[in-house]
Amino acid sequence: MKRVVIAGASSGVGKTTITAAIMAALTRRGRRVAPFKVGPDYIDPQFHRRACGRASSNLDCHMLGEAETVFLLQRGLKGHDIGIIEGVMGLFDGGGEDGQSGSTAELARITKTPIVLIIDGRGVSTSAAATVLGFVKFRNDIEIKGVIVNGVSGRKHYELIKEAVEEHVGVSCIGYMCQSEGVSLKSRHLGLVQADEVESLGSLIESLADMAEETIDLARLESIAEEAAELPQEKDPFEASKGMLEGLSIAYACDEAFSFYYNDNLLLLQELGANLVPFSPIRDERLPEGAEALYIGGGYPEVFAKSLEENALMRSHIRERLEGGMPAYAECGGLMYLTAGICGLGGEWSDMAGFFPGRAIMSGKLQRFGYVKVCAREEVCTIGHEFHRSYVEGMEGVETLYSIKRTSGGDKTWSCGYVRNNVLAGYPHIHFYSSPEFTMQIMNLLKGEGRAW
Repeated sequence: MKRVVIAGASSGVGKTTITAAIMAALTRRGRRVAPFKVGPDYIDPQFHRRACGRASSNLDCHMLGEAETVFLLQRGLKGHDIGIIEGVMGLFDGGGEDGQSGSTAELARITKTPIVLIIDGRGVSTSAAATVLGFVKFRNDIEIKGVIVNGVSGRKHYELIKEAVEEHVGVSCIGYMCQSEGVSLKSRHLGLVQADEVESLGSLIESLADMAEETIDLARLESIAEEAAELPQEKDPFEASKGMLEGLSIAYACDEAFSFYYNDNLLLLQELGANLVPFSPIRDERLPEGAEALYIGGGYPEVFAKSLEENALMRSHIRERLEGGMPAYAECGGLMYLTAGICGLGGEWSDMAGFFPGRAIMSGKLQRFGYVKVCAREEVCTIGHEFHRSYVEGMEGVETLYSIKRTSGGDKTWSCGYVRNNVLAGYPHIHFYSSPEFTMQIMNLLKGEGRAW
């Protein structure tokens, strides 16, 4: 299975831009590209989809076990010519005691995948070789097989860096990209601006593909991908549960306000037999006809709060259905939408669905960021991820299911996972493959078999 990891020396080095360029250029050459993203990111995969026309899978070896990580990689590669795996942060940046759990390097080790390292070429020449040498020598259980230099002033500048790296380190430089503000992807408070919000994204990706064709040795990159070792086939942890949701119609919120879903979560629901029907809380007036359960993922409801407020028919319809017993599962932005309303940074108020009595308050700083251990009734646990600048208040009388603490250590715990009627809503984002036992309880809830746990 041909595959390669596109890693960065640091955050902000241009991984997403260059990865999208490579995916688009290979797709243009007729390759069936399987896209992947290391870590819990939701936005980078949106650009992957636009670059190669296929949904991207998250490979998060901190949330997932090694076997589950390899299984999802193998499933995603099936029927494709090459897998392109975009890294997260710097190559060795992660969590845990050694600071590398869940890192791109760990993912490369687990999946036995060769690495192409992106470095920043701005303001350096020979010194770039020292940077690459440090990355090559830092661990001996992974292989950096190529280097791409970003941000150079031109080909002559790249040739200086290439000569130094290849002479002093012995690793091939396989391409570069020049400094160009016109092809950068913009950021927002929780990461990049979403793909669907980028003006003229199609033409931008075409320009990136043109640049990759001109300045990156794509044939060499493909030959590196061919060096990836074969992996023993891992088993599907949900094989025995196939069909448990047969015929269940699940409406899931899907528009510019709600787009944070792990693709493998959606695939699992379908593989268990559910019929997934997307709807827009911004534009649609009612849930899809025949919907029996509701799934609201994360996103940017605070950014689109006024548009959500203006759709009073949908807010009212969702509230009525949930009051009537419809099962629902919501994460982060979905929780915010189910409260009485969102209070913005400037104090502006926007009405939301009003199923829960509390309010979502936006703050000027991150409230939670990082991996968390989520335990339901302290019996069934999973690893999730939180990343939000809001908090909820006014929920004192609402039952909570989750006991949560950071996986990075410390004794501090907090409660979340609000439960009312047949609805479970909390801030943690849960990857369904992190703990099949935990996930099956969510499935039972959506199936209408009473409250989870």
